[in-house]
Amino acid sequence: MNNNEVSGTAKSSFSSKLGFVLAAAGSAVGLGNIWRFPYLAAKYGGGIFLLVYLVLAITFGFALMITEISIGRKTGKSVIGAYSKINSKFSPLGWLAAAVPIIIFPYYCVIGGWVLKYLTVYITGAGATAAGDGSFFNNFIGSAGQPTLFLAIYMGLTAIVVMLGVEKGIEKVSKILMPVLVLMSVAIAVYAVTLDGAMEGLKYYLLPDFSRFSIKTVVAAMGQLFYSMSLAMGIMITYGSYMRKEDNLEGSVRQIEVFDTAVAFLSGMMIIPAVFAFSGGDESALNAGPGLMFITLPNVFESMAGGQIIGIAFFVLVLLAALTSSISLMETIVSILCEKTGLKRIPASLIVVAFSMIIAMLSVLGYSNWAEVKLFGMQFLDFFDFLSNNILMPIVALLTCILIGYVVGTKYIEDEVQLNSKFKSKMLYRVMIKYICPVCMVVIFLSSIFGYV
Repeated sequence: MNNNEVSGTAKSSFSSKLGFVLAAAGSAVGLGNIWRFPYLAAKYGGGIFLLVYLVLAITFGFALMITEISIGRKTGKSVIGAYSKINSKFSPLGWLAAAVPIIIFPYYCVIGGWVLKYLTVYITGAGATAAGDGSFFNNFIGSAGQPTLFLAIYMGLTAIVVMLGVEKGIEKVSKILMPVLVLMSVAIAVYAVTLDGAMEGLKYYLLPDFSRFSIKTVVAAMGQLFYSMSLAMGIMITYGSYMRKEDNLEGSVRQIEVFDTAVAFLSGMMIIPAVFAFSGGDESALNAGPGLMFITLPNVFESMAGGQIIGIAFFVLVLLAALTSSISLMETIVSILCEKTGLKRIPASLIVVAFSMIIAMLSVLGYSNWAEVKLFGMQFLDFFDFLSNNILMPIVALLTCILIGYVVGTKYIEDEVQLNSKFKSKMLYRVMIKYICPVCMVVIFLSSIFGYV
């Protein structure tokens, strides 16, 4: 292993293919897998949504992910340097991509702090207080004090891992957290499907009903896949730059997809049958956003035998998923700062924490002291989420497809994939990156802007 972990002047790397796969999968597996996927699956047809999602994962998701990881490994640069190295005319695209994690990381840590708060509530045996009509959650976020404290603790945990470096921090933590996360997902999912009344929810989730298929199903699945896999935010380019040349790139991407999709699938099995059982089959109980995780599920846990234990297990699981994603977001920002300034890892990390805490306080205060202040009619956190996910990410992905498909050519990526193995999906890749993915990105962008999904 190199001893350059703390330096921005020499490149560190993952020590093994497994370490890379688990770290990249950890980045992909986040809060979106735990609550957004089950909500969308319930809203857009259950089994038919699941089927469409799986088809898109092995085509659309694969093409975008292998592009970004290949760019990272081929250039050996952070996201800004990578796009500049490919084509100097596309250097602004690197800055645009870099803006995404800079915007997301602060508010993501705010939500991570909420998860940490709920975990402490269940650990202290006060889970019953979290159940009810949502007043507990609203009172919590409506006062700036506790959310700020838990935000600081959560961001501190993230920063410690990033400061330890690629191998000693990110890789080592991912090798522990990812297997634990998968095992806990399986355990909670098995428990959920054994609840009285859960089988109807399980059938709805697993059995495709083609009469429920619509274009909205495809758009929703496409959007979820795009966000879930940490695409168009510089993360996969950053992690790709730490990937060893001797590792099989195509095989690694397939394994990351399996991890990410498996956790999303298990999250659906955890949540949909349990909420169906609790609500008597009412699909509207699977409402979107914070409501599902912080209001509906505490009520479900309260109705269960041993609900406190399940509540602890669930919020530990969510915390692990959130941490693996926030680590990758912060690492991307730190990587850029090190590369551009020559700073060592620890001072760069401290600068990122200080800046991010200031920006994160806007999201905290937006629910409390500054609740009346709106940006384009949105609360601060909602605005940051909309700007990054609905505007910047589809644009970055679309321009990346144009750069690779039409400016430098797909051979640029294919050569990197074929360094040590045959590119089995080469023809699929060419068709996806040149024709299908650009259209998909335009559809996602327009549907987001016009509120189609």
